[in-house]
Amino acid sequence: MCSIAYTARSIGVSVVNVGANELIHGAEHPHIVLGIVWQLVKIQLLNSINLKNHPELIRLLEDGETLADLLKLPPEQLLLRWFNYHLKNAGWPKRVTNFSGDVKDSEAYTVLLAQIAPELCDRGPLNDKDTTSRAGKVLSNAQKLDVKTFIKPSDIVAGNNRLNLAFTAAIFNQRPGLELLTKEEMEKAGLMEDDFGDSREERAFRMWINSLGINGVYINSLYEDCKDGIALLKVLDLISPGCVSWNKVEQNPTNKFKKLSNTNYAVVVGKALGFSLVGIGGNDIVDGNKKLLLALVWQMMRLHTLKFLAQVQAKKFGGKEVDEQMIVEWANALVESKGRSTRMQSFKDPTLRNGIFFMDLLFSVEPRVINWDFVTAGETQEDAMNNAKYALSVARKLGATIFCLPEDIVDVKPKMILTFGTFVHL
Repeated sequence: MCSIAYTARSIGVSVVNVGANELIHGAEHPHIVLGIVWQLVKIQLLNSINLKNHPELIRLLEDGETLADLLKLPPEQLLLRWFNYHLKNAGWPKRVTNFSGDVKDSEAYTVLLAQIAPELCDRGPLNDKDTTSRAGKVLSNAQKLDVKTFIKPSDIVAGNNRLNLAFTAAIFNQRPGLELLTKEEMEKAGLMEDDFGDSREERAFRMWINSLGINGVYINSLYEDCKDGIALLKVLDLISPGCVSWNKVEQNPTNKFKKLSNTNYAVVVGKALGFSLVGIGGNDIVDGNKKLLLALVWQMMRLHTLKFLAQVQAKKFGGKEVDEQMIVEWANALVESKGRSTRMQSFKDPTLRNGIFFMDLLFSVEPRVINWDFVTAGETQEDAMNNAKYALSVARKLGATIFCLPEDIVDVKPKMILTFGTFVHL
């Protein structure tokens, strides 16, 4: 049961102070179980509502806004912006500001569906004076678009915020109704430029920060949301409680000077924690220097990972502080103890790309978990990728907290491979 909570945290679910007892006795804590289930559903539905997956969302920019302004919006706000964009284009005078009272009469839904799919839907439901009946017709129209309608007419009429948010997200995911950008438009917007080095690192670090469940911290864009220093300082204070003197922090950094004060302080705190931050200053973070910000956040994640391992593995490592070499030696010893022949020299070892060592490591943790019929020699790129996918899938089943991707294993990304070792049951 503990592994459920840890796995939930790994994908961004806030399960602060939730343990095995609450999950085992779910009937006695229905609000906790329902809360976790809702967050899982929410993540699944909202995960792709961003500018990377839908660059056409740039069409939602309003006068005077920059791309950075749009990047700061959480998925719920993007959905509201998208909803109102279509209502405006449809000539509808009303706007929605929430997913409860503003949609309960189903008028906005009716206009939205007619706007994005005029060949299948019309405004006919507006003629129905009974709100429950009108809601039923809205759901029928949504089904014409192959939208999975798990919401009921009564839920719409009742203004159920969660279910209406989920319904709206399902409509967006099925039919955004936004004109695709031309190549020229994408280049002009800067959307063709990938994140520095490897965007997978940004994704992993973003997911890690969100998994920590820090009050008031949710990262949509690592480079934008860290510019004022507040999120970085809150994460640092979580990793090493008391390391941040909050009386030195600008709590409302509304200008560049205040942001710079915070980011400079974050660098100072990082150095005090032993981070290698030569050549990194607060101005680099404020200016959005991707390479240097990734270097800082990686060291934060690494320290958090090693501290976690030290707490869990105090007995296995004799109470000593865990470092990367100890993890390598532990993994090799465990694999050897189970009669497997593979070894890793370091997290940069090129032989790791075929995924076999990870399979042997997982087998050593639980011999029954690997079906060797699914494992290949990993000699080709395709076979190596399939091995990596299988290894990550098995690791999650064992309760591992996973932030890396199959590509990270095949490309032998040492930073991401280190996170593979963060097991709940190590």
